[in-house]
Amino acid sequence: MGGAGILLLLLAGVGVGGAWRPPKGKCPLSCSCSKDSALCEGSPDLPESFSPTLLSLSLVRTGVTQLKAGSFLRVPSLHLLLFTSNSFSVIEDDAFAGLSHLQYLFIEDNEIGSISKNALRGLRSLTHLSLANNHLETLPRFLFRGLETLIHVDLRGNPFQCDCRVLWLLQWIPTVNASVGTGACAGPAALAHMQLHHLDPKTFKCRAIELSWFQTVGESALGVEAFSYQGEPHVVLAQPFAGRCLILTWDYSLQSFRQEEELSAPSVVSCKPLVLGPRLFVLAARLWGGSQLWARPGPDLRLAPLQALAPRRLLRPNDAELLWLDGQPCFVVADASKAGSTTLLCRDGPGFYPRQSLHAWHRDTDAEALELDGRPHLLLASASQRPVLFHWFGGRFERRTDIPEAEDVYATRHFQASGDVFLCLTRYIGDSMVMRWDGSMFRLLQQLPSRGAHVFQPLLIARDQLAILGSDFAFSQVFRLEPDRGLLEPLQELGPPALVAPRAFAHITMAGRRFLFAACFKGPTQIYQHHELDLSA
Repeated sequence: MGGAGILLLLLAGVGVGGAWRPPKGKCPLSCSCSKDSALCEGSPDLPESFSPTLLSLSLVRTGVTQLKAGSFLRVPSLHLLLFTSNSFSVIEDDAFAGLSHLQYLFIEDNEIGSISKNALRGLRSLTHLSLANNHLETLPRFLFRGLETLIHVDLRGNPFQCDCRVLWLLQWIPTVNASVGTGACAGPAALAHMQLHHLDPKTFKCRAIELSWFQTVGESALGVEAFSYQGEPHVVLAQPFAGRCLILTWDYSLQSFRQEEELSAPSVVSCKPLVLGPRLFVLAARLWGGSQLWARPGPDLRLAPLQALAPRRLLRPNDAELLWLDGQPCFVVADASKAGSTTLLCRDGPGFYPRQSLHAWHRDTDAEALELDGRPHLLLASASQRPVLFHWFGGRFERRTDIPEAEDVYATRHFQASGDVFLCLTRYIGDSMVMRWDGSMFRLLQQLPSRGAHVFQPLLIARDQLAILGSDFAFSQVFRLEPDRGLLEPLQELGPPALVAPRAFAHITMAGRRFLFAACFKGPTQIYQHHELDLSA
């Protein structure tokens, strides 16, 4: 028995079905009673009445198997209550309801299956609580909520599993104005025998995330971009088979995404939005018929064609990116034809016009704009050579270096974490790669097996740096950057439904909810919702 061993002043009884209820008659033969207290041992045959002025009760080695809600309503004057050497399957919510004067509660040396989180609710005078030696592996979160008068809590002698379920307790102990005896961990093996008060809550990884299916957009797509217009998040999909750029917005009534507008763009491969105040521009890069720039002058107007874009240079565009140079918006369009050239188009008056041709004859498949050392850079992936890095110098892009050991790279995407710049390099077959900038070049950090990958895209969703490796032959994999190791670790597979030839991903926050769009070339676009899970709950 714990600290209440000298306080065996408590009486209890057994009701029908093993649930305890205060007796209402004479003192049972197996109990010792006085004017203000009673102690019972064994399985007493309890009478029907009991003094409502009783101050202390004790229950020792009885047949009590559960404490139900309101078990002590007939003895509201109790100041001390003790249970020892019993076997409880459960202590229910509000088991001690009505005991507003109770100061001492000792539940010690029992076998307890579980304690409900509101079992101690209403004990507003409680000063001493002992749950020692009850074979408890965990305690429910918020068990001690509302117990503002506690002076001492004894939790020793329990085989606590020191996993995420105990995190709330570690966070609670420093905040309470009471002494707490915690005892040691029984598991997991790495923490066995360690005292609870020696554990650091910051070392517990108790937050998980999950991406679950939310909605399907029927037509296939090659690209997806998120943007904000007039304070509302939007998404634009490049749908080559439907021959359009499709703009989606949130329907607050239906709580789903709906079409807002579409613009005609046969054989489109990329729809790149740009918002300048009330004006919305969309660059539609097309394989045939020439790329176009569409414009919406104001929120109450519709998109309309504004200009044809570099018809002699953009013969087979494969990707388009937006970047800002010297304070002006520009587009760079990667061209995959031998006769065309990757072209930088910058704003000049009402439209966008060629500023520079890059990388002619190299059949570029992807462009990525990024900032290194405080200057704009551009990374071009090509079917004919390793990715080449350009830097902005003297009003034009100049070649700076290439990326070593990066053959057959289809596309590149970058992200920043802890002050470092990382690259995700997509390879169709072989190993896709993660690289980190060291101040002069990108160096290999990690390799991940690719099976038909056209996209390896990093995304920062809430606090999580994710990277999604698409696959034409298997489930697409979601990875999360582990800050301690600086490496991507597997998180989950996307699906069901499975993605069919994914080509691009984008995320958007809408009405306090976070969504991931997955554009698929051979199947419908799928939308997933991002959920945060608290494993300590």
